[in-house]
Amino acid sequence: MDQKTAKAVPRPAIPDPIKKVTKSESEWKAALAAEQFDVLRHEGTERPFTNKYHDNHAAGIYNCAGCDLPLFSSEQKFDSGTGWPSFWQPIDPRVVGTTVDRKFFQTRTEVHCARCDGHQGHVFPDGPKPTGLRYCINSAALTFVPA
Repeated sequence: MDQKTAKAVPRPAIPDPIKKVTKSESEWKAALAAEQFDVLRHEGTERPFTNKYHDNHAAGIYNCAGCDLPLFSSEQKFDSGTGWPSFWQPIDPRVVGTTVDRKFFQTRTEVHCARCDGHQGHVFPDGPKPTGLRYCINSAALTFVPA
């Protein structure tokens, strides 16, 4: 999002502490659409440039599609040219966790929701200032709440 024209987005309340949401595999499958289930529960990746939010420029909050925890704000969204929604930081450092991902013969940092452990995407050290980070997130892992 162009920071000069970005609409101010009210910051949602983040629960403290963030209590874990746990469900069985069958409960997750019943609660989520097929693509959401694949991304959130099996670390799938949607195709670039064909997903719902990569080109969304509206002001608002991006929540986890698995548990509705606010994760990212449009105020930190930017066009990375990768075809996935990209953010330079989460809405609060407590809302996401990271793990080392060694799939596909490379080492990456996987990003997951702190409440339901749903896979969101990956974070890379090639983003804009002020953090230098690019949180490359699957649209299927998100819902969007307009400001």
